[in-house]
Amino acid sequence: MLMRAERFDKLRVAATAVRAEARAPQWVLPSVKVALVAADAVVAAATFLAAFYLREGAHVVAEWDAAGRVVWSAEFAPYAAVLLFVVPVRVLAHAYYDLYKLRGEFSYVDDMMRVFKATAVASLLIVAVAFLYRGGTAYRAFSYSRAVFVLDFAFALAAFGALRLLMRGAQAAVRRGGVNLIPTLVVGRGAEASLCIREMRERPELGYRVIGVVEKGAIDKSVPETFEGVPVIASIDDLAETIRETAANEVIVADAGVSGDVLFDVMMRVGRIRGVEFRIAPSLFNCLPRKTEIDQIGAMPMIQLFREPLSSTARVVKRGTDILVASCALLLLSPLWLVIAALIKLDSPGGVFYKQERVGMDGRIFLFLKFRTMQSGSDDAAHRDYQRKYIAGQAETNLGDEARPVYKLRTDPRVTRVGRVLRRLSLDELPQLLNVLRGDMSVVGPRPPIPYEVEAYELWHRKRLDMKPGLTGLWQVSGRNRLSFEEMVRLDLFYIENWSLLLDLKIILRTLPVMLRGDNAY
Repeated sequence: MLMRAERFDKLRVAATAVRAEARAPQWVLPSVKVALVAADAVVAAATFLAAFYLREGAHVVAEWDAAGRVVWSAEFAPYAAVLLFVVPVRVLAHAYYDLYKLRGEFSYVDDMMRVFKATAVASLLIVAVAFLYRGGTAYRAFSYSRAVFVLDFAFALAAFGALRLLMRGAQAAVRRGGVNLIPTLVVGRGAEASLCIREMRERPELGYRVIGVVEKGAIDKSVPETFEGVPVIASIDDLAETIRETAANEVIVADAGVSGDVLFDVMMRVGRIRGVEFRIAPSLFNCLPRKTEIDQIGAMPMIQLFREPLSSTARVVKRGTDILVASCALLLLSPLWLVIAALIKLDSPGGVFYKQERVGMDGRIFLFLKFRTMQSGSDDAAHRDYQRKYIAGQAETNLGDEARPVYKLRTDPRVTRVGRVLRRLSLDELPQLLNVLRGDMSVVGPRPPIPYEVEAYELWHRKRLDMKPGLTGLWQVSGRNRLSFEEMVRLDLFYIENWSLLLDLKIILRTLPVMLRGDNAY
């Protein structure tokens, strides 16, 4: 063990040095993104002005007033009202299609496709604004020239395409100089791992630098110190700690001998580290979670793990709905918060809120908020023991009977008098609206588990972590504490696989009657 620790420390220093060379200063990427956004804004305005001038042949600016402000010409004034929308719409469309992403692999063809989609979508929105908004009341009767918008689309497509090609060319040159490379760990020492390391070494423009190899088993004397010129720095059991020590941002699993159970367990533990992406060789497809996305790094096909089960559009819709519902609920219920806070302070000593670590999407830990319903400093040993038996499916966790099962501790001496009322009406859950606004939770989703509950999960139970946890969910409105743990997981998985905005709306509408009936009485 001592030899292994000394070896790890020595190789960790080497890996850190390589990682430091592969990274630009922290301010560089944000600065480049800001510059790219500014350039897009200038191009968006310039192409619109050029399209107008070419089509109408009229001057854009009539004069400059005494204060140095622009006075638009009479011909351009109606278009000036539309110009206010042109720049933000184009920039937002580019952001939506990931055209400001500067990390990792890129493809000139894919970039051009995204530029076309972003330009086309933005142009349609601009046309809609022009013919529906019409610059407000001042230009309601004005007839815009369609040719101006057609020319604007053509100029914008050419200009944004040229700008992206120029930017990517410069980025490839910078990467060949060893900058803007993602520190990457490779798991395994087989043929696929060898190909992966060689491809990334020979083609730095891909954006990756392998800083260490992770052995699929324990490290002993038979394991070489290096593989393909890269240090072997840890075993797969130490992967989470290795990522923290080396600050790696990418993990590529390239050994078919890695056990599916071991791999998934490691990924769930590592999933709590933000900013870490997983990719896996196609030969390991049999152990994949459902959230995957197939992409390519150079000549190597890769499968990216832990992709959200919702499409980009669905994510935007769900997040927008979360913000709208949570904001409205906070505004309407704010007087009730004051009443609840006063009752809690009068009933027992301690704070108003209870904070607890919970496990969110992909195993990431977040701070969970509730109104305090228990005595301060209460021991959770009884709850830990009950949850362990509940997850294991032990019959003794049913505190009711076969006709009316109850899977919750009925008499919990830790709960205060006010806490019992709050729990019966589920009012203790209201502070989770703040978790929703912060993005840790969604309004609708699986119940957020406690870390010690997740430790007792079987492999398939962890699939319920594929989506953000919710303030309410299908389990809460379909029986709640009368369902066994496996029934709860199946409901969560059904929700994840069949998500729709209509399903969320149905669950939200069914939540209020459940609260009023006090279905959380136990």
